[in-house]
Amino acid sequence: MEKISIAIDGPASSGKSTVAKILASDYGFIYVDTGAMYRTITYLAIKHQVAFSNEEKLAELAIDYPITFKQSAHGQLVFVDDEDITMAIRQPDVTAAVSEVSAHGKVREKLVEAQRKLATAGGIVMDGRDIGTTVLPQAEVKIFLIASVEERAQRRYKENQAKGIEMDFEMIKEAIAKRDYLDSHREVSPLIQAEDALLVDTTGMSIVQVVGKIKAIVTSKGF
Repeated sequence: MEKISIAIDGPASSGKSTVAKILASDYGFIYVDTGAMYRTITYLAIKHQVAFSNEEKLAELAIDYPITFKQSAHGQLVFVDDEDITMAIRQPDVTAAVSEVSAHGKVREKLVEAQRKLATAGGIVMDGRDIGTTVLPQAEVKIFLIASVEERAQRRYKENQAKGIEMDFEMIKEAIAKRDYLDSHREVSPLIQAEDALLVDTTGMSIVQVVGKIKAIVTSKGF
């Protein structure tokens, strides 16, 4: 298959990462988890006691601590300085602050540079909130995934349970709604659907169905 770039955007727990990983595997492409990169900076801010409002220091963290991804039998792992932080960046304290950290222009600038470098050779599936609009505006295929807040909260709740993370369902629902608002109202690269992105509502759909729909879109574009 031609080494195209596939950009998948959407709000929290809309299924972006799961779908992107499957597509990358099926097509033999590289998967870039941009959300994990912002979570990593948030984790580092907590670890090094950097205020979430300190844009300069947060941007320095993005420079001083290169993020790498490695594949394992259990999926993709996230590393900083050879430390496996895959689970650490999914903890509630990181989740609660990542929108504030990712809203800083200088933080996004540094991470977008890293993301674009990863995509230079093509054969990329990248998911996030501004991939089709800011990071990879030239992507051959752009998808915007959505789902109801109720369904996304259910997904996050089950995902946390599977990882041994206990969180109240209503708190998760409230956090997702709050994050939707923050992500779509931030000044720098807000969460919006690119003009040439195709909308896919995943409410009531299985992962297999969503992947199938996106593959059909890719095929319809001649790839």
